[in-house]
Amino acid sequence: MTVKEGQKAPAIQLEDQDGVTRKLSDYKGKWVVVYFYPKDDTPGCTKEACAFRDEYKAFGKLNAEVIGISPDPVDKHGKFVTKFDLPFTLLADEEKKVMNAYGVWGKKKFMGREYEGVYRQSLLVDPKGKVAKVYEKVKPDAHAADVLADIEEMSDR
Repeated sequence: MTVKEGQKAPAIQLEDQDGVTRKLSDYKGKWVVVYFYPKDDTPGCTKEACAFRDEYKAFGKLNAEVIGISPDPVDKHGKFVTKFDLPFTLLADEEKKVMNAYGVWGKKKFMGREYEGVYRQSLLVDPKGKVAKVYEKVKPDAHAADVLADIEEMSDR
């Protein structure tokens, strides 16, 4: 990830699953988990989204929001949200502008084949808009709990 801890988080302005334009600055004063993922309704991405869904109330208690970003279009995000009852925002970055700004789009390898894709990475933005933590190696099923623990620890400081 090209974004580093301590720096101001790059701007985000994308459409959500309902076609509403959302900005990172809309969440100023809150912790924001920005998680990048490859594709809606695939095994790993579904595990990760459902883990955030299951912990969503705990995030709310810590004044934290969750935002997922993938290259999928708005309508696909809408179906994913409905199918799995996701209570948080998914943003469509079809042009990969935000993913490139955060350094999470690039060459990947799978079964000997090289292709362009999204790195499953996340970052935690503090209430002042600075990157508090970067997560480069994300385990989809455990990630939400890890981020919650970090917010709790950082909130106590």
